[in-house]
Amino acid sequence: MTNSQRPIKRALVSVFHKEGIEVLAQAFIDAGTEVVSTGSTAAKLAELGVNVTPVEQVTGFPECLDGRVKTLDPHIHAGILADMTNPEHAAKLAELGIKPFDLVVVNLYPFADTVRSGADEAATIEKIDIGGPSMVRGAAKNSATVAIVTDPADYALVASRVANGTGFTLEERRWLAAKAFAHTASYDATINEWTSKHWPKPATIEAAPAAEGETDAAVEAVEAKFPKTFTRTWDKAHVLRYGENSHQQAALYVDPLNQNGFAHAEQLGGKPMSYNNYVDADAAWRAVWDLAPAIAVAVVKHNNPCGLAIGETAAEAHQKAHACDPVSAYGGVIACNSTVTLDMANSVRPIFTEVIVAPDYEPEALELLKTKKKNLRILKVAEPPHGHAQFRQIDGGVLVQDMDLINAVGDDPNSWKLVSGEPADEQTLKDLVFAWRAIRCVKSNAILVAHDQATVGIGMGQVNRVDSCHLAVERANTLGGEGVDRAKGSVAASDAFFPFADGAEVLIDAGVKAIVQPGGSIRDEEVIEAAKKAGVTMYLTGTRHFFH
Repeated sequence: MTNSQRPIKRALVSVFHKEGIEVLAQAFIDAGTEVVSTGSTAAKLAELGVNVTPVEQVTGFPECLDGRVKTLDPHIHAGILADMTNPEHAAKLAELGIKPFDLVVVNLYPFADTVRSGADEAATIEKIDIGGPSMVRGAAKNSATVAIVTDPADYALVASRVANGTGFTLEERRWLAAKAFAHTASYDATINEWTSKHWPKPATIEAAPAAEGETDAAVEAVEAKFPKTFTRTWDKAHVLRYGENSHQQAALYVDPLNQNGFAHAEQLGGKPMSYNNYVDADAAWRAVWDLAPAIAVAVVKHNNPCGLAIGETAAEAHQKAHACDPVSAYGGVIACNSTVTLDMANSVRPIFTEVIVAPDYEPEALELLKTKKKNLRILKVAEPPHGHAQFRQIDGGVLVQDMDLINAVGDDPNSWKLVSGEPADEQTLKDLVFAWRAIRCVKSNAILVAHDQATVGIGMGQVNRVDSCHLAVERANTLGGEGVDRAKGSVAASDAFFPFADGAEVLIDAGVKAIVQPGGSIRDEEVIEAAKKAGVTMYLTGTRHFFH
């Protein structure tokens, strides 16, 4: 035994979740460990045959205030926090008649579970643990002499060390302490997430002084959305086979307060999801809901749509989306914002597809997809995506922004400014609105050519806009079958302004009859003049949808 090892002679146990505690109980019995415990934990241990000392016998004070106060007492916390390698601490405990603890086993009130259950505010508040985190943090701070256990997965390890009398080394206690600090940090971050939404700053508290040129309302909005410290936590759902590439490790983490988001998708069939599957399927899932309430289908590959369409039925929407780029659809991801019907399943069946995601499936459609496409990952997601903060890590920090939604003033066609040509007729306007809503999900620089509320050509991710225009036209006119000129008579959308007239001229020369774009270039007049010269309808939205 090294000098840093400390046998476990006295333990404090207070757990809400009691699964697996039997293994600890048997070890305590076999080793003759002195055990102090609280309330229902003490009752459970006694039932298992452990000779338990109730905490009130140590504190000399009964549990009170509906259990809010049980362990918040110096007789407990001095026993947890005394560094027994320090002679002064040891002498003070002896003077006070307090025994030290060698082991603290705690898990906390189920705050996140309570929130997810839909409990009211009063019930939620009662599940904010106070005594538990205090014991955990105290024992973790005092890892010099105390072992702290918060993870039931460690019970078997603890039981073996109790039974053989070795206890833990300092390095092992520090490892357990680090896990404990992560546990309480995550717990507090979850509470912070809930309180920040439910307890906003009241109007009776004065705002911070506005800087020159800012309004008080703007300052308030920034403070609410971007607090001084951005605290969030996620729980590990499972480790993935690998990340974006096979040499990268990866895992999926989920929001503990959200049980219905895409990360919680129910998998109804197929192989396990990969990192890239999640990225592409999430992009497809967002894309189809940009077009709601219409029935829409997206086909996505490498985080970009290779087809997006609205249809009267799910099957029609899929056929139109697939027709945009049948070559790229091979090995892609399909998302539908309505129930997948048997007709749609039959449309999907002959196409090699990695993932399909939808809110529901007709029983016959699900059976066909499961039996005819055994490797197809079939996902069911309970709710549409919701707007939330987006994070992008950079070296030494993280960027935070609102999610880009179709909710800006310029996303309403009634706000668009006609700068060239005749006002669009009803069908043309429908196609323009479709193209504008669909452009949000295309990587910048983005140009999208559409007809009959379906994409027919997409130029994405190019380093200049004119290349995106050439790509969109080329794909429109080469992927639809030999001799098919799909760009002619179609409409186009650009996610940002045309810096020069050349990009718009590529679309105009290809026969595009109407264009919607944000405007705002110093050469807007040149772009508009090119449209006027060709008699092409052009609308300016005043809003852009970059997607980097």
